[in-house]
Amino acid sequence: MGQPVAPRRKVLIVEDEPSIRNVLYVLLAAMGCDGDVATSGRQAISMIRRESFDAILLDLRCMNLAPKEVVAQVLEVRPRLMDRVLVITGEVSDADVLNWVEASCLPNVPREQLVKDIAARIQTLLGLAAAPKPVV
Repeated sequence: MGQPVAPRRKVLIVEDEPSIRNVLYVLLAAMGCDGDVATSGRQAISMIRRESFDAILLDLRCMNLAPKEVVAQVLEVRPRLMDRVLVITGEVSDADVLNWVEASCLPNVPREQLVKDIAARIQTLLGLAAAPKPVV
């Protein structure tokens, strides 16, 4: 008999920009993860109440609720996600929000670093080993 197959990890992408959402979705699939999409904070909370996720990628610009409220509700509904929320800070210029992200010790990545850093950040969030580098 073969080795048991690990279940695919499920990640919620909270992103309203289709191009970024698609990049994240494809990247997650390449990492062996399933991605679900919410285009607003309210939709994300609703989905988290109904389904279990292994991690959340949260774009702070994609909010019809304050980011603090979204994270507070996520942690109220699914406390085990406390260290599994990756915040995409993007073009957020509100110093209070950025200070809150830092003070909350939420892992974050700026939008301009997203494509470069996201795979490693997701692997860290999910506790996955990095893919071996090809031998040249």
